[in-house]
Amino acid sequence: MRPVFFRHLAAAGAAAALMSVAGFAWAAPQHGIAMYGDPALPPDFEHLPYANPDAPTGGRIVTGETGGFDSLNPHIAKGSVPWQLRFLAYESLLGRSWDEPFSLYGLLAESIEVGPNRGWAEFTLREEARFSDGSPVTVEDVMWSYETLGTEGHPRYHGLWNKIETMEQTGPRKIRFTFAEEDRELALLVGMRPILKKAQWQDKDFTRSGLDNIPVSTAPYVIEDFEAGRFVSLKRNPEYWGKDLPFRRGTNVIDEIRMEFYGDGSVAFEAFKAGEVTTNREFNGGKWETQYDFPAFERGDVIKSVIPHQRPSGITGFVMNTRREIFQDWRVRDALIHAFNFEYINETLTGGEQPRITSYYSNSVLAMRDGPAEGLVAEFLEPFEDELLPGALEGYALPQADGSARNRKNIAKAMDLLEQAGWTVQDGVMKNAEGQPFRFEILLSQGANEEQSMIDLYTQALERLGISPTVTVVDSAQYKDRTNDYDFDMTYYRVGVSLSPGNEQRLYWGSEGVEAPGTKNWMGMNSPAAEAMIDKLVNSESREQFLASVRALDRVLTAGRYVIPIYQFNISRIAHVKELKYPAHIPMYGDWIGWQPDVWWYEED
Repeated sequence: MRPVFFRHLAAAGAAAALMSVAGFAWAAPQHGIAMYGDPALPPDFEHLPYANPDAPTGGRIVTGETGGFDSLNPHIAKGSVPWQLRFLAYESLLGRSWDEPFSLYGLLAESIEVGPNRGWAEFTLREEARFSDGSPVTVEDVMWSYETLGTEGHPRYHGLWNKIETMEQTGPRKIRFTFAEEDRELALLVGMRPILKKAQWQDKDFTRSGLDNIPVSTAPYVIEDFEAGRFVSLKRNPEYWGKDLPFRRGTNVIDEIRMEFYGDGSVAFEAFKAGEVTTNREFNGGKWETQYDFPAFERGDVIKSVIPHQRPSGITGFVMNTRREIFQDWRVRDALIHAFNFEYINETLTGGEQPRITSYYSNSVLAMRDGPAEGLVAEFLEPFEDELLPGALEGYALPQADGSARNRKNIAKAMDLLEQAGWTVQDGVMKNAEGQPFRFEILLSQGANEEQSMIDLYTQALERLGISPTVTVVDSAQYKDRTNDYDFDMTYYRVGVSLSPGNEQRLYWGSEGVEAPGTKNWMGMNSPAAEAMIDKLVNSESREQFLASVRALDRVLTAGRYVIPIYQFNISRIAHVKELKYPAHIPMYGDWIGWQPDVWWYEED
């Protein structure tokens, strides 16, 4: 059903009368909400447990980014945007604590109320909430933001909007969302949408906004300066309305956050060594051990920090697009996974320092277990037995090589799988029965040096199978356009997942993404089993059911053989100037969204 918009009510009394007539029941307002149980922090909490309330203000943090950008609007599908803007330049009704699986606390909203079975959620805006231009945040701004994002914004916003039956103002600072279906997570998700200023956008084409509109937002930082494709500078707003909120105490204290853009990762690393960049995340364990011996590190001006976490691995690797006929046969995908000599590539590029991702939820309690499915996991999957690929029920593990360059056993297995799928080597070239050669393109983004090195080694292995893929490197804008439209055969793919997966899983793996552009379903999977497991996990009534549904989903995804997995990043490696500091308490999500730079500070010894 399309959402219904009620006229703004002039007074709280009128709102109360309306709700009485409609048969609504009052619920107690809460300072926060958790997916299961109660949020860990009490109503009178003083600060987030991983923030330092005594952190000094000042200083700057400079990151080195690869590629470029041509837009400052992170809420639409068009354009290439600095990814940090989505989180640094906007706020939502509720804010997330990264020290709990899934708990939210009041931010723009001072409270949340929910109905029976969380069939509706009502928020009360803080009277003091302001945009960066000093104007108040109104219910009208909130309603406009939800409708605009849900209809014209990035596809990631559309799923929730389609599940909102009505959106109505119920008081001068109150807004209620009633949901079209039973789903406990919707009450949390509806509190997490960015709030935009209606007056800034209502006479403009929101879908085509690029660099011509610097966003007016409610966040602690405002964009002060930028040069297209070169840098973006955000300055801390001294008039930020929420600086004294418990949720914000000890956060966002660095005066300037600057993002410098470079042609590739090697240039960005040299800029870090030269002092142009002040913090650098290192994803290569071998490089971390051998290449951080430059003068600034030797002097102690740069230090290395290793940050643990408890979150799942997610999936990182090279995805195969099953919208392409060549990848629709699972045996072909399996063959290409066997041909990828991870052990040799890992030793060559990282010195064997980084373990491999073994499933989409590996490194966590949510991961599928070894061997055959048992208990609730088996019960959930058995109705789909006929459609599941081999390994989903019986147990599946990635092939392992002996570490040598030739990878004989797995190359032989790949050859056998391809033959089963109708491909054989003819005159030194892998061809099908019609004599058509096995050809596909590997798409990479400019500056992706490590991925390029992996592909160089991979193509050498594929040539032993009579396969010579085309490797195409494009700039970041073209890369985003092509991946948004699924215009690729194989490409680098990375999706992070949380300890509390929910409705976003449909955006990642749901059938709507087979055709709808802009989702993370880059592989084009269309699996009723996966969608049924997502339905179960968002409607679980117990922790046991939730764990079983996620582990079952993990089996469907991993046995689908859609992605050639590479490293799992079970720790974060961050090198930074000694003046940049962070609290001793590390949240369970570790180095995740909302940690650096949010709770870091700059302090000279």
